[in-house]
Amino acid sequence: MTVVLPRTATPTPLPGAAALGVALAALATVVWSGSFVTSRALHDSVPPVQQAFWRWVVALVAVAPFGARQAWRQRELIRRHLGFVLLAALLGVTAYNTLVNQAGTTTSAANMGMIMAASPVLMAGFERAAGVRLGARRVVGLLTAGVGVVLLIGGGTGGAGFAAGDLWMVAAACCFASYSGLLRRKPAELGGTAFLFTTFLLGTVLLLPAHGVSLAVQGGFEPTAGTVLPILYVGIASSAVAFFAWNRAIALVGPSRAGAVYHLQPVCVALLSWAVLGEATGWAQAGCMALILGGVALGAAARR
Repeated sequence: MTVVLPRTATPTPLPGAAALGVALAALATVVWSGSFVTSRALHDSVPPVQQAFWRWVVALVAVAPFGARQAWRQRELIRRHLGFVLLAALLGVTAYNTLVNQAGTTTSAANMGMIMAASPVLMAGFERAAGVRLGARRVVGLLTAGVGVVLLIGGGTGGAGFAAGDLWMVAAACCFASYSGLLRRKPAELGGTAFLFTTFLLGTVLLLPAHGVSLAVQGGFEPTAGTVLPILYVGIASSAVAFFAWNRAIALVGPSRAGAVYHLQPVCVALLSWAVLGEATGWAQAGCMALILGGVALGAAARR
C-alpha cells in the first residue's frame, strides 16, 4: 500500500527505501529520455495528438491486466476522489505528453530534455509551499544541477533563442511538476496500479475530441515499423513502466528528491539524441552535464 506523508511532514525514508526510491526515479528518467527522442523522430510522420492518443491506448492495454480488476474493486473510492483522479489524468496524461509531442515538431530532442530538467525546481517549490523542509544538502544539489541546466541551455544545442517548441516544453514542464506535486495528495488506500489504470483511461478519454479533430484536419498516419514500434515503446516502457516507477519513487522519497534525480534527463536525452538522431554534443555541454550529475548525487542523497 502506498503511504502518503502529511503535507507538513519532512520525508525521512529508511536508507533501503530511499535507495529504492532513487533507483526507481532514475529508471523512470532514463526511460522517459527515450520518449523525447521518439517524439522528435516521429515529428514529421505522426501528428502530435495522434502520438499521444495511441501512446495511451497502448499503455492502457499494457496496464489493464494488472490494474483493471483493482480499479473495479476500488471503484467507490475512485468515485469519492474523482476530482483528484481527473486532475491527475489531465496533467500527467492528456496535457503533458501532448505538449511534449507538439514541442518535438519544432525543437531538438536535446533542448526538450534540457528544458524539462527545470521541472524539479518547480517540484521543490511545491513541496516547500506544502510545508516540507528540503534540507540544505538537497537545496545545494538542486541549485548546482540548476546551474548546469542554465549553462547547458545558454550554450545552445540547436541555435540561439527560444523556438516555438521550447515554449511548448516550458508548458509541459509546468504540467509535469504539477502532476508530481499532486501525487503527494493521492489517497493512501488507492492502489498504485488502480490509480495508473484509472488515470490512463480518463486521460485517453479526454484526448478523444482532440484526436478526432486531428484526424479530420491532418489525416491519419501510415502504420509502418518506423511509426508503430516507437509508439509501442512510449506506450509500454515510457508510460506503463516509467509512470509506475515514478509514482512509487514519489511515495518513497518525495517529489523533491525524486526531482533531483530527474536532472539526469538532459544528460540521457543528449546522449540518446546524439546516438539516434545525430544531434551533436560538444565538450561545453559535457562539462555542464558533469555539474548536473554532481547536483543529482548531492540532492538525491538520503538525509540522516
